[in-house]
Amino acid sequence: MKAILLRLFNHEILTREESKQLLLGITRGEYNEAQIAALLTVYKMRSVSVDELIGFREALLETRVRIDLSDFAPIDIVGTGGDGKNTFNISTCACFVVAGAGYKVAKHGNYGATSVSGASNVIEQHGVRFSNDESRLRRSIEQCNIAYLHAPLFNPAMKSVAPTRKALQVGTLFNLLGPLVNPALPPNQLLGVANLGLMRLYAQVFQALGMEFAVVTSLDGYDEISLTNEFKVIMRHYERIYRPEEMGIPSLQPQELFGGHTPQEAARIFDNVLNNCATGPQKDCVLYNAAFAIQILEPQKRIDECTAIARESLESGKALATLKKFIDLNS
Repeated sequence: MKAILLRLFNHEILTREESKQLLLGITRGEYNEAQIAALLTVYKMRSVSVDELIGFREALLETRVRIDLSDFAPIDIVGTGGDGKNTFNISTCACFVVAGAGYKVAKHGNYGATSVSGASNVIEQHGVRFSNDESRLRRSIEQCNIAYLHAPLFNPAMKSVAPTRKALQVGTLFNLLGPLVNPALPPNQLLGVANLGLMRLYAQVFQALGMEFAVVTSLDGYDEISLTNEFKVIMRHYERIYRPEEMGIPSLQPQELFGGHTPQEAARIFDNVLNNCATGPQKDCVLYNAAFAIQILEPQKRIDECTAIARESLESGKALATLKKFIDLNS
């Protein structure tokens, strides 16, 4: 580790294999907490490279609890978090809208760190019991198009850095890795990020991994399509900036996306959306995130066609039926 740190302090970039072996060493307990903290500090002071991030990802995936859902070719919809906006569970709502439209979803999530309610909080509020049992997860995705993978059950290596991360009390390299280590290795992903720098990094990572993807950001700092401002989308074959007005809706106000003060309040908003009785802004925000996820799977379709598919899923009650079936199967 001393040799690695000296290189990093000298602004050198690690290779993909060096990064992988370094993180594997951390998971095996080969380095002390001070060394790990120094390493994480380096990556707060400079950007991680694409090869470094992929190498770190490979190490975490090598140590994961393995789950094979590859025959479903599912999609994951997730945000990096950390935008400080405390929105309601937009990505998780979008997952059920997409699943209700007939597409397979393998949602990877955790408890909220920077918001009141993360994906696992809102799922747990419905009485769902988390599992890493493959037969149970396969049954879920077969019968209601969605399986939920609670991150701590699949990534035991993260425990090795938990004390250091807690002591540092700032976002670290591992926050960047979270959206990249879905144990089911879905070939499709919609990822929301909070700034253009992260957008470019993740787009390059997804390109290198050969995935079908969309990376989205709202230009006012949301890690999702918030419709509060212009938003940018990068897919494999195009990138562009959209305005809410060209979608036929006015820009939303930040307070219209507020996620509440407690997990219970967040769950009520989540239920209102899927019951199709949420406010217009809450509904629109979910629909457009779902629409761009559908476009990853249906690249020949225009975004207005994908929005229509998402809207039909929500307004017909299919998304709600999917949620109810999911709860029945996983409680």
